[in-house]
Amino acid sequence: MVKINKVYTKSGDGGETGLLGGARVKKSHPRIAAVGVVDELNSLLGLVRCFNNQKGKSERRDKLEVILRGIQQRLFDIGSLLAAAQNHQSLPALSPSNVTWLEEVIDRMNAELPALGSFILPGGTPVNAFLHQGRTVCRRAEREICRLAEKEAVDPLILAYINRLSDALFVFGRWVAATMGEEEFLWQPAGADPAGWQWRMK
Repeated sequence: MVKINKVYTKSGDGGETGLLGGARVKKSHPRIAAVGVVDELNSLLGLVRCFNNQKGKSERRDKLEVILRGIQQRLFDIGSLLAAAQNHQSLPALSPSNVTWLEEVIDRMNAELPALGSFILPGGTPVNAFLHQGRTVCRRAEREICRLAEKEAVDPLILAYINRLSDALFVFGRWVAATMGEEEFLWQPAGADPAGWQWRMK
């Protein structure tokens, strides 16, 4: 287990931070950008879990909680791998089965969904809205990890997992709308501007 004895060290006041293993880099380094967005994504999934757990008890609510909690654990694994400039035996390793697990979850949920006839407008209700925000942040995490991979070695399983996770979050959003009473709004291309928006001015 990780032991954190002191929250602040003052060692980052000059714009640098330490990697696992002791190396120091600028806080603007692509590795730190990648770690930061993965952390942001993890925080968003925490919000999804909070709103999900406020819903009435059901098997689907509880299964989504198990799935999201597992993904958060994996994101911490990925964050620690990205925070290390070189391999460390003590770090958690990803395996192809982690990616396969996500694919199985996607396939199982997608089998319960009708065919999609249009793009989805992010929003609706909190679980759905935060899942869509998580999807966009996940895509940003993928871009940051790709930028890092252009300069330094990155485990390809990290990119595969993050790529699959953005797909998963999209399907999760559809799944909660279809099976858990969440709202969903579809894109209507080139539709008319909405009427009925006026309010009475005094």
